[in-house]
Amino acid sequence: MTIQLTTEQVWQAIEKELFAVIGMVTARNEARTVGVVYVVRNHKLYIGTDTDSWKARHVAGNPHVSITIPIAKRIPFMPWIKIPAATITFSGIARVLEPDETPPELLQALFRGLANDSSLMANSCLIEVTPEKEFVTYGVGMPLLQMRYPEKARGRAAVASNGQELLERITHLPG
Repeated sequence: MTIQLTTEQVWQAIEKELFAVIGMVTARNEARTVGVVYVVRNHKLYIGTDTDSWKARHVAGNPHVSITIPIAKRIPFMPWIKIPAATITFSGIARVLEPDETPPELLQALFRGLANDSSLMANSCLIEVTPEKEFVTYGVGMPLLQMRYPEKARGRAAVASNGQELLERITHLPG
């Protein structure tokens, strides 16, 4: 029996974190992953990077990505005991955005004080990741001892509730 998580519970867990691993495919169809820092806005993840970085090049060449967000687990007062991280994994569509295509408050949240440095921003871009289908989780929203049982620790939740999906489709209609 898997844990029943709601879409909102998973989004809350994603918003509490700031580190993820993004998986991409190179022009030679080779898998690559890299750790990134992200911020969440409107159920999308935003990652800052250099315009000439291989992350930006790979995403521009193939927008299909995967994201895994590790969530550290620890026993209070016993930090020396190693516990596997809980995880949230999903696939998504990514696109590269120029800084002037994004709201200033998003740039500030992502680049912090560096967003005002015009020379730095001239060589920067953002990667916007829109999750698709469903989240696959392990150990999210459960006690540490229950994580020992994979059948109990696994979970799935839709990326968007039916109402969210309908609203997103309506707001993206032409005209």
